[in-house]
Amino acid sequence: MQTNPTHTSLVAVGDSFTEGMSDLLPDGSYRGWADLLAGRMAARTPGFRYANLAVRGKLIGQIVAEQVDVAAAMDADVITLVGGLNDTLRPKCDMGMVKGLLTEAVERLAPSCKQLVLMRSPGRQGPVLERFRPRMEELFVCVDELAARHGALVVDLYGAPSLSDPRLWDVDRLHLTPEGHRRVAEAVWQTLGYDPEDTEWRTPVPATVPPGWAARRAADARFAKQHLLPWIGRRLTGRSSGDGRPAKRPELLPYEGPA
Repeated sequence: MQTNPTHTSLVAVGDSFTEGMSDLLPDGSYRGWADLLAGRMAARTPGFRYANLAVRGKLIGQIVAEQVDVAAAMDADVITLVGGLNDTLRPKCDMGMVKGLLTEAVERLAPSCKQLVLMRSPGRQGPVLERFRPRMEELFVCVDELAARHGALVVDLYGAPSLSDPRLWDVDRLHLTPEGHRRVAEAVWQTLGYDPEDTEWRTPVPATVPPGWAARRAADARFAKQHLLPWIGRRLTGRSSGDGRPAKRPELLPYEGPA
């Protein structure tokens, strides 16, 4: 890893995590850690270019089919790849297929850029994490092995105590808050070799008085109505929240802030 490197371009590949949900901007669009990272890198390098091919809801097979070749053709300095977690959250998941597709993506992307960045994705404390933890950890073992084989960097968000705190997750319990995305941007920034701007990004947020029983039950009811039931409905009908959506930032262009 180079110290205080100079990168001229960044391409982000993935799903809703990389698209930036739920870091909502006033105009209704999403920012997220990849935009924040691009902004920092652009501030250091005039003419810095950035593309974000991520689309919410995408499975690893869709990422490989729709994003990987596009990203590889851009000849970027840095490519970030985060995918496969949506697959692990499905009731039925062929982990052999997921790992095979992730391997295919890495094998195609690593030679096409100066530095490929992979991640061990964060997990929110709670029953969902516990149910799917074995699949997630199997995926992360594959990430580590691929990184070692292909010279990629790994950002360990899964092992950061701060990012498992439910307070850093949005009400949908699937996506990070703006503060969570800020910490992820800092983690990637440091992994790339830049001087830290926040040495405490892994540190848990200060303790607060937990909500009472009634407040928790009300939050659970809102979550079920607004997020869980629609998610189940999409699974049952074979639909995705990303159906018909274009890439967030499909061209590698100079970055001057959120689109």
